[in-house]
Amino acid sequence: MDAQIVIDLQTGTPPYEQVQTQISSLIAVGQLPAGTRLPTIRSLAADLGVAAGTVARAYKELEAAGLVTTNRRQGTVVAEGLLPQGALADERNPGATAVHPPPPVTNALGVMAAVEHLIEEGERAGLDGKMLVTLLQGRLNQRGK
Repeated sequence: MDAQIVIDLQTGTPPYEQVQTQISSLIAVGQLPAGTRLPTIRSLAADLGVAAGTVARAYKELEAAGLVTTNRRQGTVVAEGLLPQGALADERNPGATAVHPPPPVTNALGVMAAVEHLIEEGERAGLDGKMLVTLLQGRLNQRGK
């Protein structure tokens, strides 16, 4: 997994929730595509400087949400059949529910309001500015822009 997860001990958000939120965000924007193998619990815990139980709880919550699967042979991998956030269902995926995009922004003030909203939502999810930039850049790269 090339994406960097950052734990902020100064926030009131528990570390397991920060790990869970950041991984689910990376999955949502397509930076962790289906089939991507996540680090082992012990190695990610060591990298982040947290207890193995913290990462285990995050992985367990991600599995309960259907975002990852875990088995002894492959470890923990991103689940198949997930639509990236903002993706629209199409005829190739008839069982998927359409996700409606936000209304178009027609002026600079609207863009700034949307950016402010993104920052607020990211902070609420426990993401710092660096991670928001990484996620946005990954999404832009995915779109080919």
